[in-house]
Amino acid sequence: MFLRLGRRFGISAALLVSASPLAAETAMPFALDWKFEGPSAPYVLAVDQGLYAAEGLTVTVTEGAGSLDAIPKVATGAYPVGFTDINSLMKFLDQNPDAPVRAVMMIYDKPPFAVVGRKSLGVESPKDLEGKVLGAPPPDGAWAQFPIFAAENGLDMSKITVEPVGFPVREPMLAEGKVAAITGFSFTSTLNAERLGVPAEDLSVILMADYGVALYGNAIIVNTDFATAHPAEVTGFLRATAEGWKAAIADPASAVAALAAKNPAADATLEEKRLKLAIDGNVATDWVKAHGLGNVDPERFAKAIDQLAMTYAFKTKPTMGDVFDATYLPTDGSMTLQ
Repeated sequence: MFLRLGRRFGISAALLVSASPLAAETAMPFALDWKFEGPSAPYVLAVDQGLYAAEGLTVTVTEGAGSLDAIPKVATGAYPVGFTDINSLMKFLDQNPDAPVRAVMMIYDKPPFAVVGRKSLGVESPKDLEGKVLGAPPPDGAWAQFPIFAAENGLDMSKITVEPVGFPVREPMLAEGKVAAITGFSFTSTLNAERLGVPAEDLSVILMADYGVALYGNAIIVNTDFATAHPAEVTGFLRATAEGWKAAIADPASAVAALAAKNPAADATLEEKRLKLAIDGNVATDWVKAHGLGNVDPERFAKAIDQLAMTYAFKTKPTMGDVFDATYLPTDGSMTLQ
């Protein structure tokens, strides 16, 4: 299967491994998971501020079409680095064990998987979902993890009416009161509902990570053939990425201003709020403040694998080392949040 993916992209990893030996910088195109929205601003800011260039890298940031989009791009060598949901990466590697791709820097210490409900409709805590209608798009990443969330919180699924909904009507149905809650990404569904007129104070954001779900979220991934040939460049990329995030945390408005050049149609006020939600809920967590950006807790990671096995039948259950490689993370203190 992996070889078919490589032929599909039709690009040799060797062509993208590095710039010419005579060039001053190494080319490292970076594949995002999604569009140029608030949470992607730190990478654009790092380009604009010359943080990648200072590491001897030429980085171009391109938008994606969902987490699954970035994985084959990096695995085939079309992109040396990308951004994806680590749970999707685990499944991909289970199905393609020879694929040269690993996660090397955790960004979302807490994944944005959430249940977004309306307080006026009686939803403020997990147990409140019983006796209510829950709108859930079948392909939704948050819905995929809902069985873990339900098990951890002792929910009786026979008492929850699950309404399969499409992404375009998910938030409108919540706004219209046709469902009492929906599954989605915290910083996406919340703002979409607010734009449709739901008062912010009426929304309850139940982040699954705060209710027993040990899963991690999105991480920087790398083509391991590229990383083996260019370890210093990968470390430099991760250092510059960390500096981009720290700059965005310090000044979200400037980060979103940089983003606007990539997405002129973006609502700066909305995207700044989206970025702040991602920072507060997913990136600058208590664990990250104590241990720094990028790494993971091995004990929690092992639990996350066990939980993922509740919703996905592994051919071969992985260990942390099969998925995440922390050896490229800088050790010079640059990953510490100030």
